Amino acid sequence: MNKVLFKYLLSGYFKTIFKVILITYCFGVIFNLFEEIEFFKNLDVTILKPLVFTSLFIPSMIIKLMPFIIFISGMWYLLHLRNSTDLLTLKVYGYSNFKVFFILAFSSFIFGWIILFALNPITSSMMKIYEQNKAQYARDIDHLVSMNKNGLWIKENLNEGYRIITSDESTDKTLKNLIIFNFSSDGELTKKIYSESADISENEWILSEVTIHSIDNGLVTDEKKKNLKIFSTYDHKKINSLFKNFDTMSFLDLALNYNNLQKKGYNKAYLDQNLNSMLSMPFFLFIMIALSSILTMNTLKKSNNLSFIIVGLIACIVVYYFKDLSLALGQTNRVSLSLSAWIPVITIGLFSSVGILQINEK
Repeated sequence: MNKVLFKYLLSGYFKTIFKVILITYCFGVIFNLFEEIEFFKNLDVTILKPLVFTSLFIPSMIIKLMPFIIFISGMWYLLHLRNSTDLLTLKVYGYSNFKVFFILAFSSFIFGWIILFALNPITSSMMKIYEQNKAQYARDIDHLVSMNKNGLWIKENLNEGYRIITSDESTDKTLKNLIIFNFSSDGELTKKIYSESADISENEWILSEVTIHSIDNGLVTDEKKKNLKIFSTYDHKKINSLFKNFDTMSFLDLALNYNNLQKKGYNKAYLDQNLNSMLSMPFFLFIMIALSSILTMNTLKKSNNLSFIIVGLIACIVVYYFKDLSLALGQTNRVSLSLSAWIPVITIGLFSSVGILQINEK
């Protein structure tokens, strides 16, 4: 009988999760589709293009909303158990409030790890395709910054043409082994600059140990300088801000290539924050079930679901802004960025532990 009840609990719970994910996906498609249509409205593309881009974007959004999806699913399912008197039946067969909570919470915890190892690599790959393809339609395509296995690449316009900058290593505010290709407006190479390092803390870059190859009508002249200053629209802060979105990078990418990503120029603090945010997700799912259990299992009486919907929405908003506040504390150096990912989990976990003890007594 225990195995039957256990399967009944889990099957019903994961069916509810699937329903909530499906509803979230539908709403996500509706809202994001308008944004994609607005982006493509002046381009010669069919409606299929915004639909494809939306389908690539939404799965990653769902992963980020998973704690709230689990919270709503938990409330929905537990209210169903309570209002259908199934919760009372479970108690007759020895399933206390705590046991029901723990089965659902531990299942959510395991589900969180499955998301990180199995689903997150897929959604991050979809986001990478989304970003790469959408960049081809971007209005500001003349100015590009890209980070890949070959290092940092920058393309920016100049008054007399454009230039491409590449560096195979970036540490803090310094680029190493810098090469700058200057092109005329006709696309002809006019100058090639080599530098051992460049200080990019300001828009006025300071290059060290510079070798300049100037090309004029097929004639090449060489010049060496100890230092050279060039102006760029990008400084360290601006470049770094472009790589705060880690949606295109999976948990496995971060965990396995952590040191290589730092060498390529990714900021260590933001790498740590994103890695810890991902690591905290299974624990976040666990405590969100604890919250939903506290709100729904304090009595066996049937009740109006509308009031619980309102309370659930308020709880989601409070948790969302609490996470946002924690992140803001990390970004303003009040706490470390790594710790900012765990503060909501620890705080809500401590609050929930008291509530779980109380509902277990009922």
